[in-house]
This record gives sequence, structure tokens and C-alpha cells, in this order.
Amino acid sequence: MGANKTLREGYTTGSCATAATKAALTALVTGQVQTEATIRLPIGRVVTFAVESCVIHGATATAAVVKDGGDDPDATHGARIVATVSWAPEPGVHLDGGEGVGRVTKPGLPVPVGEAAINPVPRKMIHEAVNEVLAQHGVDRGVNVVISVPGGEEIAKKTLNARLGIIGGISILGTRGIVVPFSTAAYRASIVQALQVAKANGCRHVVITTGGRSEKYAMQEYPHLPEEAFIEMGDFVGFTLKQCKRLGMEMVSMVGMMGKFSKVAQGVMMVHSKSAPVDFGFLATLARQAGASKELVDAVRGANTAAQVGDMMQEAGCTKFFELLCEACCQAALHEVGGGLNVAVSIYTMNGQRLGKAVLLDGDDEVDRSGS
Repeated sequence: MGANKTLREGYTTGSCATAATKAALTALVTGQVQTEATIRLPIGRVVTFAVESCVIHGATATAAVVKDGGDDPDATHGARIVATVSWAPEPGVHLDGGEGVGRVTKPGLPVPVGEAAINPVPRKMIHEAVNEVLAQHGVDRGVNVVISVPGGEEIAKKTLNARLGIIGGISILGTRGIVVPFSTAAYRASIVQALQVAKANGCRHVVITTGGRSEKYAMQEYPHLPEEAFIEMGDFVGFTLKQCKRLGMEMVSMVGMMGKFSKVAQGVMMVHSKSAPVDFGFLATLARQAGASKELVDAVRGANTAAQVGDMMQEAGCTKFFELLCEACCQAALHEVGGGLNVAVSIYTMNGQRLGKAVLLDGDDEVDRSGS
């Protein structure tokens, strides 16, 4: 489901960093100041970015792109994303963060401790852009790339970075390259529209997901359902469940990941990163109920991210934890709508492994944990 067409999409910090890198390296190789840069986004779209500034200074070149969040103006909307490139003595692409880009100090994030908070997809995009420019100009040299965000440390105060142990600035993020406006009435309208389309096509079983990656795993889990049965609800869990009930859906399958579904399990039905912190006390209680050792329960209580808790439980082979978490999500969902729906919940890892599943039929006190 795309966002409502009247809303303008924006671009992620990762896309801006990639475009800035491409412009700076092209300037370094050709000696010509660049005014734009064209890159391919992870979703396959080719986009041209305006380059706000481009300076060649001897063996270094710097380019800046202003982040446009579209109609989803988040904390980084309007920030300057700057790439500084220079030749490296050793081959390969050497990427780091400069001023205003955070550094990871706690585990449980997709980037190792000590590294700049540049997520895996933007890293890959930047590497590909560098290699593309080098190949295009027949250059075979190592390249240093430093991404910085002037004022990034101030911007980061409006995000959860510090709580997650990302210190000194913002993160360079994005898995798809675009920002779909999630925070508006128009997005809700587009959820309703998608559900109405599903109903009109005879769907009585819909699958609601928190994002594009969850949707991909959901489609693998429910291959028999038609495409219109899959609906991206973004952060609007409670809203979407109520619309499913209103439109007479019989079965709703929820598919997502640890972070957002840890909140749903507690009854938090608006799961934006700023809406409510993950309750690690709640997760620790579930871990205890699932038979985890006291040390493990204490580790959960002191964890940094819900994904990290998932990793801990997986490593300990504590699969009952995920069943209990899925069950809690089912019960919270039914409670939210006052019954009248059958609900299934599946929780996945970032790379598509299903951690657990539960099914709760309305009027049924028994939860089916078989994952069938």
C-alpha cells in the first residue's frame, strides 16, 4: 500500500548521504564542481538530488545535500548532510562519521559498538555509489568518506538516540531510501482505503504490518492470500485494528518485529518511536514466565533495545518467551477492539526468521501456540 498520492514523499538521511558522497567523489575525480547527483534507491527508483554546496580543496572534496523529509517533517528535515571524500592509501571504501553523526556505545543496534551510527543499508548505498563513480572514470584507488551533519548533536536531542546509546549526533538511516509520510490524517485515510479495497475484493482475512520489511515476511508466511490482503499500518496499530473490525474482517494477522510489537504487547497501540519507550520490566516479567534464568531476566531488564532482548532469548533457546509475547499482543489487540475479531501475531527478526506466533480466536480463552 502506498501512501495517499496527495502526500509528498521525502528522502532518508541515508539517501542524502549517498547523493552527497557521489557528488563529492565525482568532483574529486573530474575537478568539476557538481550541482546535482543521481543515485538509485534501494526500492529501485532513480532520483536526482540538488547539491547545495560543492567544494574541491586539493586532494579533498566536500558536497552537501539538504534533507527533505517530504510531508513527514521529522527531526532531521532541513538538515545539511555533508560528505567529505579523499584518497586513501589502502584500497577499498573507508567510511566514517564526522561532526553531528552519532557513535554507537551500546549493543543491540544494527551497527557494532564503536562504529559511526550509519546503518547497514546506507553503508551499502554509499559503497555502491563510490564504486560506480570509480568504475565510470576508470579509477582504481582507495577512498575515504566521512559523513557529517552540522548541528546534528542538537538535532539528536529530539530523537531517542541518547537512550539507545548513540552519542554525539544523529543516525544515518533508511532501508528503502524514501520517507513515506506516516504521521498524518492522510496516512490513516490511506489505511482505510486499503482495507476497503481488500473488502471489495472479498478478503475476510487481512495481514497488517508495521513496514515494508515486515510485509515481505508476511507475504512469505501467507502465500495463499491475495496482494490486497496485505496492508501497511505503519505505527497506527489500534486505529487499523478498529477499522478491520468496523469493516467486518473475520481474521487479522499482525506481522512485525520485536521493537514495535513489544509495545503492542503492553497495550500501546500507537507505536511511533517517540510514542512510548519499550518497557523492559514487562519484557523481564515475560522472560521469567518463560523460564529464563535469573541472570537472563536481569539482563533483559537492563537491555538497550527490544531487538537485543530478542537476540538474548534466541541465544538462550527460550522460545516460550516469543510465544508469550505474541500471546500478549493478541490479547492486547482483542482488548483494544472489544472482541469480535480473530487475531494472529507473528514476530520476526530483521533478517526474516520467525521468532514466534500465536493465534487467538474471539470468544476463545485458549491461545493456539502451534504457529499453524
